[in-house]
Amino acid sequence: MPSEVDAYSYDLPHDLIAQEPLQHRADARLMVVNRQIGTIEHRYVRDLPELLRRGDTLILNNTRVVPASLVGYRTLTKGRWQGLFLSLDEQGQWRILCKTRGKMSPGESVTLRDREGRENVRLQLLKKLSGGIWSAQPDSDVEAFALLDQVGRVPLPHYIRGGRMVESDLSNYQTVYAKVPGSVAAPTAGLHFTEMLLKTLKQRRVQIAPVTLHVGLDTFRPLACQSLADHEMHTEWAEMSTETAAQLNQCRAAEGRVVAVGTTSVRVLETVARQRRVIDQDRVMESWRGPTDLFIRPPYQFRAVDVLLTNFHLPRTTLLVLARTFGGDELMRQAYEEAICEEYRFYSYGDAMLIF
Repeated sequence: MPSEVDAYSYDLPHDLIAQEPLQHRADARLMVVNRQIGTIEHRYVRDLPELLRRGDTLILNNTRVVPASLVGYRTLTKGRWQGLFLSLDEQGQWRILCKTRGKMSPGESVTLRDREGRENVRLQLLKKLSGGIWSAQPDSDVEAFALLDQVGRVPLPHYIRGGRMVESDLSNYQTVYAKVPGSVAAPTAGLHFTEMLLKTLKQRRVQIAPVTLHVGLDTFRPLACQSLADHEMHTEWAEMSTETAAQLNQCRAAEGRVVAVGTTSVRVLETVARQRRVIDQDRVMESWRGPTDLFIRPPYQFRAVDVLLTNFHLPRTTLLVLARTFGGDELMRQAYEEAICEEYRFYSYGDAMLIF
């Protein structure tokens, strides 16, 4: 008998998985889904200024993807080594994942190679943590994110060229408004925006406000359980500023809509909404920062988001569950079927969906 998670599977032709972004980001196709009347319309991302209203507030995740993919060799044995930078701990030590043949030991070092293949810096493994993660320390005084800019590679998902970056990914796999470094994956709905599109939206009196959520690998981790309730969501660091909270409250007071760009923005907004201690109906937002492990699944009731702009997601992932919870299960199933029939481009470099 099919499980609850099996309901979030679907078959996608491999040639619909986008391998490169469009030359002009805003030329991506945009499926417009209206939950109230159950309709599906086909537009383009560049049409957003016509689709949104004066007084709406667009929420953008301003996290910046760091070149977190690391390549090198075990200094002593010369054995091939691959790693992935995850985050910094409170002491400034690196939290990384390692992939190599054989067993590594605390105190062992790895010699990193930069994108030109040059031996650049050594990384000493300090301690093995849970989940296969290591704490490590580079032998460099360069600030961590600056050092990663020197030695790291863009951490592309496996479905894009097998994870192999090209030089253009350094800019393509980054939103034009990226500001706060910390993500190991892009908030992909934001990849469609250009400076010109944002300028046009502002001219139409659509408000724009940032939040931050540093995207971790577990965001894309497939659902390995049979029941959604059994899935353990790992935490990601998020923040909403006092200024953004004030903008959202002004938007509500003026009866504007809150438009979340991407599932990461949704999770920040809904996490903040859940932090409120006073149970009321005014949906007033407050500044907040901290870890979130919010897993949005049926029968979740959204408190902070009115409209969602999102890409098309991998099957059996928490991202797909969130999108179908927001858009309505049957309507979203229909939308995905139509996207495949109409040959939309899927996943990170693909097309988008706007759910009213």
